[in-house]
Amino acid sequence: MTGDKPWTNLGFEEPQARFGSPSQNARIWTEGWAARSLFCPNCGAEKLSQFPANRQVADFECRACNDEYELKAQKGRFGTKVLDGAYSAKMQRLKSANNPNLMLLNYDALRMSVTNLIVVPKHFFIPDVIEARKPLGPNARRAGWQGSHIRLDAIPVSGKIALVQDGILVPKEAVLKSWRDTLFLRDAASLDARGWLIDVMRCVERIGRPAFNLDEVYAFEPRLSALYPDNRNVRPKIRQQLQVLRDHGWLIFEGGGRYRLASKG
Repeated sequence: MTGDKPWTNLGFEEPQARFGSPSQNARIWTEGWAARSLFCPNCGAEKLSQFPANRQVADFECRACNDEYELKAQKGRFGTKVLDGAYSAKMQRLKSANNPNLMLLNYDALRMSVTNLIVVPKHFFIPDVIEARKPLGPNARRAGWQGSHIRLDAIPVSGKIALVQDGILVPKEAVLKSWRDTLFLRDAASLDARGWLIDVMRCVERIGRPAFNLDEVYAFEPRLSALYPDNRNVRPKIRQQLQVLRDHGWLIFEGGGRYRLASKG
């Protein structure tokens, strides 16, 4: 997949094929397009391999780096939450090496075209991102089964990497760079340690400016205290996370308590 192609060149092949319901057709078309067109954002391999249709959780894998990908597609843009599978299974997979990255694809059904596609790297998945749904009632066929939502609003902007934006393919090097910029999160010692980093990243992004000072991050102390009620030293923890983000190049420290997002120069 290369950059700067207009969306009209992203049309699905075999548009005349019909396999069942509109949703079934869309799944076949979008997965077929992904198998033909997508590279691996983690390692840059040119192709992803599709799993058998009855495979649970993941839809694709990269045979070069073994990263797995789950693809969800719909006509309209995704909202703040994405419907997902069983809550217990999703929570168990958070710690596993093959927890899949998530691809969210929007398509134009009339023109048979991909309009937007983002990937959320698996290192952004922490317990706060997975929301439990109400269990099915006693009269349901799967009584007691509990599904989940993926909370896109709990994922920093840095964790939503565009591959296709308004019908235009994002250049591969730009995608790989965005991926590498946060790959350090995979090295976090625990889900809790990764959660702190991601929550501080979200606070920084919510400031809304590329340059900010330490006091502006301290303003999120009540929010972070609510997320981590057992921590009685939130301000030192904030400073620690900012130092880690600086050491990994996500932030630039300008002295005097001033910082700047590295991606904003």
